[in-house]
Amino acid sequence: MILICLSVCLVGGLLTSRLTKLLNLPAVTAYLVAGVLLGPYCLGHLGIPGLGFSSEAQVQELFLLSQLALGFIAFAMGNEFRLSQLKQMGKQAIIVGILQAVVTTILVDIVLIVLHLIRPDIISLPAAITLGAIASATAPAATLMVVRQYKADGPMTRLLLLVVAIDDAVGLMLFSASYGVAVALESGHASVITILVEPVIEIILSLGLGALAGFVMNWVERFFHSRSRRMSISIGFVLLTVGLSMLEFDIGGIHVGFSLLLVCMMTGTLFCNICDFSEELMGRVDGWTAPLFTLFFVISGAELNLELLVNPLVLLVGLLYIASRSFGKYFGAYSSCTLMRCSDNIRKHLGITLLPQAGVALGMVVTAQNLADGAIIRNVVLFSVLVYELVGPVLTKRSLVAAGEINVEGRRSARSSNSSKSAT
Repeated sequence: MILICLSVCLVGGLLTSRLTKLLNLPAVTAYLVAGVLLGPYCLGHLGIPGLGFSSEAQVQELFLLSQLALGFIAFAMGNEFRLSQLKQMGKQAIIVGILQAVVTTILVDIVLIVLHLIRPDIISLPAAITLGAIASATAPAATLMVVRQYKADGPMTRLLLLVVAIDDAVGLMLFSASYGVAVALESGHASVITILVEPVIEIILSLGLGALAGFVMNWVERFFHSRSRRMSISIGFVLLTVGLSMLEFDIGGIHVGFSLLLVCMMTGTLFCNICDFSEELMGRVDGWTAPLFTLFFVISGAELNLELLVNPLVLLVGLLYIASRSFGKYFGAYSSCTLMRCSDNIRKHLGITLLPQAGVALGMVVTAQNLADGAIIRNVVLFSVLVYELVGPVLTKRSLVAAGEINVEGRRSARSSNSSKSAT
């Protein structure tokens, strides 16, 4: 039944993309819509074996597949951190990546804390602070898929991919610190270890593990000359890094874990900078993972809980969260790009491309659910993911077109690149 269901998801997602192409919508949106239709609140509710997911538990059974897809997405994004790219716009990416995330967190915090002061029965202070940090997270998967589908290229596209990658590390720090403050507010006891030490350790260990994996991967690749075997080695190492990044343990009262995205991203970054045939190899791996990415987005769509749309409390907090986060992302990107003297095109359009939110935020929710008001946090984020994942890819595409970095008249074949046109 699992194999039949995966087949239905893959074929259904691809067929839906043919329909949405008529509306000029990105393929990512089609896959998400297909997932919603096959989920437990639409076709899956009929209970026909193999036709979609009959329950949320059945969707969760494919958790490992989703984690694997995120690993390959992060590994592919490591290709954007080549030294040539970093020398050209590394400073801009770091400043913009940090400031837009911090501005978003502060703005969402202010809005939700004001709501708490007005109606403390709707949302608690710890929940408001935690949601502010979760708002900083941007989904790299949807952004990367839109860029690839339309062969987007240009200064904003290159900056966007770097910013989205940096956003993961910044978001992790903000969430860890905010969650530590939230726990302290609930328990009345502040822990420096939880707020400062553990997030720093997680980032350092994740980058270290990724760098080690990238170095060993390059060394092993040298023993093989066949393209297929080199591709198999690359896939094997991504599987390894995904598995290792899921390990958790305690040392002397300090919880030690890894960030899957940071580990895999660092693996790809180091490998691409020290391996002279990495460009060709990354292209071959991308081709192999195309069906996996399709399944990832269909499964993500199936996870969206449509019952949240009938809960007025979730709708109220969710709409405030979405509005403040959207403004925070746009204003944070605009102001930081102005500070770094980026072009008008980048200032006007970069913030819109940072709206998609999914995997990273949902990972944070797993931890945030331990708070007393964890249910409202989970429901609000799930509602925002439902909105952002359906409209985010469309807005990202339109922003890249407006910036002149998608040639809407050009071919979109995977065999050819899409040359950018100059902005009007």
